[in-house]
Amino acid sequence: MADTGIVAHRNTERSNRTKSSCKFKWVPTSDTALKTAEERILRHVNFDYETRFVPLCGNRGRLWTAIFNPTNSTKTPFVFVHGFGSGLGLWALNVASLSQQRPFYAFDLLGFGRSSRPKIPKKEEVIEEMFVESIEAWRKEMKLDKMILVGHSFGGYLVSNYAMKYPDRIQHLILVDPWGFPETPSLIRKLGSLVIGRNGSLLQLLRAAGPYGPGLMKRSRRDIREKYIDLFDDNTVLNYIFHCNARKPSGERAFVRLMLSLGKSVQPMIQRIHKVKKEVPITFIYGENTYPMINPGMGEMTKEIRQGCYVDVHIIKNASHQVYADQPEEFNNLMLQVCEDMA
Repeated sequence: MADTGIVAHRNTERSNRTKSSCKFKWVPTSDTALKTAEERILRHVNFDYETRFVPLCGNRGRLWTAIFNPTNSTKTPFVFVHGFGSGLGLWALNVASLSQQRPFYAFDLLGFGRSSRPKIPKKEEVIEEMFVESIEAWRKEMKLDKMILVGHSFGGYLVSNYAMKYPDRIQHLILVDPWGFPETPSLIRKLGSLVIGRNGSLLQLLRAAGPYGPGLMKRSRRDIREKYIDLFDDNTVLNYIFHCNARKPSGERAFVRLMLSLGKSVQPMIQRIHKVKKEVPITFIYGENTYPMINPGMGEMTKEIRQGCYVDVHIIKNASHQVYADQPEEFNNLMLQVCEDMA
């Protein structure tokens, strides 16, 4: 693997490659294209890591997983869970710093990235259970007793759900600009449903654009390219995001069904966060300029709800929703500070 710059990388992926086809495809993507795009993202990693598909018990699919510095320490590992429309490759600015003292695990959520893309149930409770049980099945397969569980955006919402059911598996819950916490006034809920509806997402436009999709991504999300400019001076990151989202919209459909119009959750997490066992410490990390639907005030409100429990809130200046990429050095240092005294 010397030609890629990857040191001691072990890829234990076991998948059947699809036969090439001469048929024209409106959306220019494939499993192989996504795999290649991710490999380009990970080329900058110059230390030991491994990637593989992790099967979920009960024939529930498999989660594509990366483990950085897997034998570096016996400390409780970080487990990073990405947000909507994302994948494990977007932690590229964080893995080097955060894997120095403890292993760093990341996986593509069910329905996203290179993981299985199952049929999505219709009921919100069943969808949440599907994600929670997939995370727990993954943990068991990886033989992790405890985790420092980190969730960004939609991932923050899902790991909060996980924490309610499996609190004893969490050493620390870190919510990075978590989606799905704020409530929505009843009148706005009704108006939003009438005006916007809950039938799709903007990513549909990306697929509808077909062969023009990659160009649309490059023109519309130049801001994301700029976040990773220190690693890539081309469209490597945007190409990866395109292939993550141009395929079967499985996880995307799950998100849409959990989302009320105007970007809020059907079942706001702020109404349920008290159900997380009081012994579970929670840290919120927000970007100063995040989206209005995120509302950093939810961290302080959680403090009030969980009085007598550990809840800490941090705001990173000059950062937006992708706080881990907007200010990676400050984010990484904060993560290390939060976990400094943890075994």
